[in-house]
Amino acid sequence: MTVDASTQAVPATRTQREKTAALRKHLILQVLLDLVLPLGGFYALRAAGVNQWLALAASALLTLPMIGYTLVKQRRVDAFAVFTLSMVALGTLTSTLTGDPRLLLVRDSWIFGALGLWVLGTLLTRQPFMRSMARTIVTVKIGAEGHRQWDARWDTEPAFRKHLRLVTLVWGLGFTLDAVVRVILAYTLPIDSVPLVSTVQWLVVLAGLIAFHVRYVTKHGLKV
Repeated sequence: MTVDASTQAVPATRTQREKTAALRKHLILQVLLDLVLPLGGFYALRAAGVNQWLALAASALLTLPMIGYTLVKQRRVDAFAVFTLSMVALGTLTSTLTGDPRLLLVRDSWIFGALGLWVLGTLLTRQPFMRSMARTIVTVKIGAEGHRQWDARWDTEPAFRKHLRLVTLVWGLGFTLDAVVRVILAYTLPIDSVPLVSTVQWLVVLAGLIAFHVRYVTKHGLKV
């Protein structure tokens, strides 16, 4: 997820409606780039007669320019973007060597499984996943200065640290569970149906995670 430079100067005095609108716009853009573009690309290529392996590989490549653009625009190394790029490249290379489209489908399982384990691993650090991810969301809503004030609570409020770690735990378990489901789908369903079914099941998991997240952060005073 990215933060446009224009959001850096957003005043912390935004109304709740303005903050919600800014976040909604940001999330819609992410869905279009990270979900609609690759999924639509796959089915468009299949409709044009492209074979399954090439359609899967090409649709994955549609996300790479945006990852590179993000790295250049932010002028810093985004660990999450580099991680995703590395997993996509590894999965594509492995499937190229084997020629098995199902292995390419399982690539997403590797990504989400590794992501889940990484998220859980951040619980052992001072930067649990949700503290890092909050930088984007909070900055989009109330600006960089607002985020600095929000994040400063980490050093002064034990309850704040506890709540962020618990939310991180739930997201980590959610990603890991999703990875297991993706493997099962990749090896049991017809190849052409896997991208759509996997996307639908991910949206279900994501909806559950978001519902928990919104309710929890609102209840415990983490929401801005």
